[in-house]
Amino acid sequence: MGAQRIDGRQVAERVLEHVRAEVRALTARDVVPHLAVVLVGDDPASATYVRSKANKARAVGMRSTVVHLSAGVTTDELVRRVRALSDDADIDGLIVQLPLPPHVDEAAVIAAIDPAKDVDGFTPENAGRLFRGDLGGLLPCTPRGILALLQAYDLPLAGRHAVVVGRSNIVGKPAAQLFLAHHATVTVVHSRSGPVGRYTRQADILVAAVGKRHFITPDDIKPGAAVIDVGIHRTETGQLTGDVAPDVEQVAGWLTPVPGGVGPMTVAMLLDNTVRAARLRRGWHDVARTGV
Repeated sequence: MGAQRIDGRQVAERVLEHVRAEVRALTARDVVPHLAVVLVGDDPASATYVRSKANKARAVGMRSTVVHLSAGVTTDELVRRVRALSDDADIDGLIVQLPLPPHVDEAAVIAAIDPAKDVDGFTPENAGRLFRGDLGGLLPCTPRGILALLQAYDLPLAGRHAVVVGRSNIVGKPAAQLFLAHHATVTVVHSRSGPVGRYTRQADILVAAVGKRHFITPDDIKPGAAVIDVGIHRTETGQLTGDVAPDVEQVAGWLTPVPGGVGPMTVAMLLDNTVRAARLRRGWHDVARTGV
C-alpha cells in the first residue's frame, strides 16, 4: 500500500494564510513587517533560496530587502553590516544566508544579529532558550516546520522515540531539543555512531538530516514509522531527491516527499517568525502563533 504522503506544500499554505492574516492585522496598526536577508557571494543555490524567501515575503504583504555582498567580504566587514541592519529600527527580521565563504567566521556573524530579529533562531541567545526548553522565543525554522507537519498529521511526539540522523546546528541539534520539549525520547545519530540502522529501526519518528543522498534505506526503517526527509540533492538528470531512498515508502507509515515536504515549511516558518518578531519587538502578544 505504501506510506501516506506528508504534504508540506499543503500545510505550508495553511501557515501562510495565517501569516497573511497577521500581516493584515499588523498593517492596520501601521506596521508592515520587514524581512532583511544578507547574501554573500554568488552561489546559485543560495541565490535561489534568497530569491524564494524574498518573493514569498512580498506575496504575504511584507516588505523584503536583500543585501548582496561580494564573496571577498571580510568577517569584520560583514559583522559591521549585520550590526547596522540589526540596529535599523525599520527591520523586524534579519537572516544571513548560509553557508558563508570559508574565510568568514560564521559564528561571529551570527552572534552579531539582534536576538529579537533573529528569525532563523540561530543566535546563541535563542539557541540557549531552546536548550532550556523555553519555546517562547524565535525557534529555528526547519525544526519548527517538521513539528508543524507532525502536528498537522496528528503524529504526536509525547512518549514516542524520535531518532534524528545528523547533528548540525541548523537542523539536527535544534530538532532534538524541540522534540525533547514535546516529551519525546530522542536519539541523535551522527558520523561516529556506527551503523545507523541499529538506532533508526527503533524510531517511531525518524528525521533524516545527514546531507547524503539516499542514505536511509528500507532496512533502516521501523515498519509504520513517520519519516521526515530534510535532505535535498540534485541528480545527474536534474531531478531533486532527498536523504531517504524512494523505496522507503514501502516500509514507512508516513513520508515527506522531496521536493514538497520540509522545504516549503521552512520558508513558511521563516515568515511566521518574522511577524512574531514584529509583534514581540513592540510588546504585542495578542495574536497566536502557528504550531509550536
